[in-house]
Amino acid sequence: METTDFSQPIRQSSKGIIIIFAFNTFNFFKKFFVLFIAFGVSIMRRKTFGGITPTMMLLGLVAVLIIILIIAILKYLNFKFYLNKDDFHLATGIINKDNTIIPKSKIQNVYIKQNFLQQLINVVSVKIETAGDKKSEIEISALDKPTALLLKKKLFTKATIENDQEEYIDDTEVFFKVTPKRLLLEGLSQNHFKSFLLIFTFAFGLYNEFKDFLEALELEKHIDDFVKLDEHTILNLIITNVIIVVVVILISFLFSVVKTFIINFNLEVVEHQKTIEINKGLFNKVSLSLTPSRIQNLVITTNRVKQYFNLHSLSVKQAMVNVKQQKNFKIVALEKEQLNYLVNKLLITYNGEGEPGKPRPYFMRISALEMLVFGIVINGLSVFFFGVQMLLINTIFIPFAVLYVYFAFKKAYYIISDDFVTIGSGVIDTTTNILEIHKIQAVKIKQTIFQNRRRIASVVISTASKSVTIPYVSKSEALAIYNFLLFKVESQDKDWM
Repeated sequence: METTDFSQPIRQSSKGIIIIFAFNTFNFFKKFFVLFIAFGVSIMRRKTFGGITPTMMLLGLVAVLIIILIIAILKYLNFKFYLNKDDFHLATGIINKDNTIIPKSKIQNVYIKQNFLQQLINVVSVKIETAGDKKSEIEISALDKPTALLLKKKLFTKATIENDQEEYIDDTEVFFKVTPKRLLLEGLSQNHFKSFLLIFTFAFGLYNEFKDFLEALELEKHIDDFVKLDEHTILNLIITNVIIVVVVILISFLFSVVKTFIINFNLEVVEHQKTIEINKGLFNKVSLSLTPSRIQNLVITTNRVKQYFNLHSLSVKQAMVNVKQQKNFKIVALEKEQLNYLVNKLLITYNGEGEPGKPRPYFMRISALEMLVFGIVINGLSVFFFGVQMLLINTIFIPFAVLYVYFAFKKAYYIISDDFVTIGSGVIDTTTNILEIHKIQAVKIKQTIFQNRRRIASVVISTASKSVTIPYVSKSEALAIYNFLLFKVESQDKDWM
């Protein structure tokens, strides 16, 4: 039974004062953290700094916290919102008062989010976005969950309902709920190359910072004793590097698994009559809805290992949503049948059929050139830091480069039907981008002076959420695609949202 009347201006929960105070305090200390550390160290060493004692500094800090608390209270008191038949109204401000009106029809998404502090005090935040900004336009910091769910339902209720008190019927069903086993497999089967590079770079930086300390511990001697080989032999160098690489790879695997569990903890997909709802998260719980009319692109990702375990990921791109929140529009560990069902739910008429087209062999030449430049950089850094013996890295890099060029070309394709554009790409992962033609915002042909000589061009297709590219096709193919897409966009009487 509905207990909140949104037709009259109301405030958020009084617990919102705690959330606003904590958020403002965090931002304040984050902004002046370095200054506080430097100032505090100077006072502790000299007992005074410019006539300021530690006691005076502590009192000043208390005064700042009191001011932040007063601001939080004023923000809470002046924050009121209400709904009428067609619009959401919000009043905010302390000195300068702002009134924001958002038509329900323009709302792109409504997030229900719960960070660690909100979980402790049992409230959630509600973020309301339209397609006109890269960040949430409105955030209500503290509501009890039933009120937040009711508000979300009201915001997505069409204005054709005459009576606001009319019961909104929407059958729901938990379509998919991830198991710990599938989350573990998802984490283990991810593309760990980025994690490997990140951790390797971090470890190398730490080694340079603490090199003298590590030398004092005589770690090199311990490693030599462990390997039982002369330090000047090539085998010793290879085994030592293999040990380092294996350790970094294991850490990369652990990092990916932990990250996957934290982000997708208790992931479930709830099917409504017309929408799909995603709920997930451990420290930051999120709940968001996917409406087919607002979807701009679908991105399907898998790889050889994931295919073996029947794992697929589905990412949804919507118009100009918060960049950080965009990462939450991803459903992982789906079986093939579940993936197909969701794609058909979100893109009703999509079947993936059509004659596939391939890039020209020029694609392989560009990929090889990219790997050559990358190889030069890797070899240069290796020789600079470790000496010419590190040129042995090419015994691994050259086969990797050849496989990169081969798989990048093999996985590149495009299919254009009457209603959809499908673009495949990837090297380790296999990525499929799907977009509806009537939601295309712009089409352009891209060509360098070198490609012009060979009659090669790329087609860049832009929607409100992202751009995708059909790379390195013949100029005649590019023009045919360009003209066809423009004709379809201009001849279809459909809204892009």
